[in-house]
Amino acid sequence: MDYRKEYERWCVQATADADVAAELQTMDDAKVEDAFYRDLAFGTGGLRGVIGAGTNRMNIYTVAKASQGLADYLQKHFDKPSVSIGYDSRIKSDVFARAAAGVFAANGVEVYIWPTLMPVPTVSFATRYLGTSAGVMVTASHNPSKYNGYKVYGADGCQITTEAAAEILAEIEKLDIFADVKSISFEEGVEKRLIRYIPEEVYTAFVEAVKKQSVLFGETVNKDVAIVYSPLNGTGLKPVTRTLREMGYGNITVVKEQEQPDGNFPTCPYPNPEIKEAMALGMEYARRCHADLLLATDPDCDRVGIAVKDKNGEYVLLSGNETGILLLDYVCSQRVKHGKMPAGPVMVKTIVTTDMGQQIADHYGVRTVNVLTGFKFIGEQIGLLEKQGKADSYIFGFEESYGYLSGSYVRDKDGVNGAYLICEMFSYYATRGISLLDKLSELYQTYGYCLNTLHSYEFDGSAGFAKMQGIMKTFREEVGPGKRVNSFTGKKIEKVLDYSQGLDGLPKSDVLKYLLEGNCSIVVRPSGTEPKLKVYLSVSAESQTAAEEEEVKVICTMKTFLV
Repeated sequence: MDYRKEYERWCVQATADADVAAELQTMDDAKVEDAFYRDLAFGTGGLRGVIGAGTNRMNIYTVAKASQGLADYLQKHFDKPSVSIGYDSRIKSDVFARAAAGVFAANGVEVYIWPTLMPVPTVSFATRYLGTSAGVMVTASHNPSKYNGYKVYGADGCQITTEAAAEILAEIEKLDIFADVKSISFEEGVEKRLIRYIPEEVYTAFVEAVKKQSVLFGETVNKDVAIVYSPLNGTGLKPVTRTLREMGYGNITVVKEQEQPDGNFPTCPYPNPEIKEAMALGMEYARRCHADLLLATDPDCDRVGIAVKDKNGEYVLLSGNETGILLLDYVCSQRVKHGKMPAGPVMVKTIVTTDMGQQIADHYGVRTVNVLTGFKFIGEQIGLLEKQGKADSYIFGFEESYGYLSGSYVRDKDGVNGAYLICEMFSYYATRGISLLDKLSELYQTYGYCLNTLHSYEFDGSAGFAKMQGIMKTFREEVGPGKRVNSFTGKKIEKVLDYSQGLDGLPKSDVLKYLLEGNCSIVVRPSGTEPKLKVYLSVSAESQTAAEEEEVKVICTMKTFLV
């Protein structure tokens, strides 16, 4: 693509969106190149990028082109194609959702759209409940406010497979962004009943499905625990508080400044519960209210972060891995205790998630399935079980990035389910005088201490993209047994798992996993949704202090590859 010519074409034709038209007039050459040097990548995660003008940006034109490609794909695969659409609190999410709806309607694809912003799992749920051919969620999950995105779900409510993504991309690439996209206004689509609002009964059915995930099985617990909750200016407020209150948790304080939807995220520029700063205001509220438990969900409410009090009354944030193993052990122990463990039980986790999950699953006789990074691969495994008539065998799935799901009613991580199950688990142990930190310590005593951390390195623009590719090439060529670098801080590399050609039956993915002696590992992969290289460390040691010291040494060595 000649980015300069494409920019000039946009200056003439991209007049329908005043914000885009105005931005085009103020771009210098560097901004033009970054905005037009490529098309925004479409893959299994759909689209994700910075909001703005250009082919490498999220705007009504790139959204409409993707929707046209998806519509063409659906027309080829379904006699009466239909789609469920949802959107979150991000800047222009509602605008992009309506633009997509207008394209689908113009192409004869029946549209069902949530009448208000909703969490990402409700699109997976609506797709399954209404039996639509596909689902679309407009969200950039936990990214900073300048981002937005477009996730696509298959008829099974799971994010699209690699094969489906490739086929949709082929349809998208056939299109001229201005000449080949059919569209009608959202208002016309509603008037002609080509676009319909998803009814309240579907929302209620979703909440009921979440409530059924309780594993108390009739046991009584103290539900008067003091909870502070933050939706981080996203979509979680109504479904999370409704679910908790209907299940008896009434002592809830919502963080006022982060209560209402706001795509600018004024008090948490990085609205990701994985990040300490995003939890800071919630921690203040927890101290002020003397809360027992702090919960926060990300803007599209598919991730949950938590904090609990230690013995000194200080609030401690738990990692996604820590919360995940606590939930897994709780679910398993309750099912075993009440005779509710299904035949052939299965737990699914990603390859970058703590290996302690597998140790816990083994202890309870639960089979572990390891999949690539991304909850879509966990959803895919639930679908495979469903095809075998064994959907009930799935008991839990989690990933280190704060995503959890304990039921098969959706095919994506669910922050509503996660928040509810965490509250139930907390109450269960609190009723018995056990804190979550006590329980976590018990798990470490049983299975050995393991520190799991994530380190992200940003590489912006076309130069950054090339840099990341070069770094991955260096790792493949120079790091491993018998190569220039065959150890990290004295820990010998015992094995390299390269997923780029497919491994263990998994799809091809640009991921490297180094297995080190002493039950330690390093995973390196470029993010599929952000301009970042991600490094996951798993360090086993005799104590937390020893593990943290070892982790510092490993990351110092890793950084020499990133300059």
